[in-house]
Amino acid sequence: MRFYGFLLCLPLVGSPVWAESPAVDAERAALEKWFESDTSEPPPVVINEGKLDFLATAPAGEALHHHQNKVKITAESLQEGWAQLEQCHDNLDQAAAMQITFRDGYIRDMKITEQRNIGKAWMEGSSLQLSKVGANARVCLQARTRALRIQDDGTYVLLNGPYMRKFLDGYYPMQVSMQIEYPADLLKVAAVTPAVQTGFSVQQQRGSVGFDALFAGELRTSIQFEAL
Repeated sequence: MRFYGFLLCLPLVGSPVWAESPAVDAERAALEKWFESDTSEPPPVVINEGKLDFLATAPAGEALHHHQNKVKITAESLQEGWAQLEQCHDNLDQAAAMQITFRDGYIRDMKITEQRNIGKAWMEGSSLQLSKVGANARVCLQARTRALRIQDDGTYVLLNGPYMRKFLDGYYPMQVSMQIEYPADLLKVAAVTPAVQTGFSVQQQRGSVGFDALFAGELRTSIQFEAL
């Protein structure tokens, strides 16, 4: 059996890729057959090549990789840009090796807090390295992330992404959830990008804002805050 690794390029952090049509079902079957074989050349399948497609529902019968984030912005964050991050990944793809990467200089104090069905997990520079990732795998970490940017006009913006689930030159469906806590006496939410649509929902209340996304491709998000 061929083990395969997905590269997830993360920040600090439409129609399904596997549409319910005979042509796409055949493409997926061919790709899965290649994973099980010893053939060096992959089949000529058509998969998402980077364009962002929001999905109304998850592909049937597939346990999607779910990337969950909790970010806490404090009064100190407004001065230095660093915020607290808790991140978990559920239903990771089975692989002999995998890495979760962060932008250099925008992550620090990373610590693994939980792992399940993973042979080994360790930090290497600004990345989390995983080996022998099994079925129903889960990994969680804590860190400090420099995701909050102070704009020239005095506003603040929290940028994240690109989120992706990638293999070779194609992108596969995944789910990303984000929950942000902020000091309600100092900030208010001014805008969230992308806009609310099928596959991208936003939840908001005083002192908290979040989103849930179901997509294939590369997702970049921004949440803009105004000072009170």
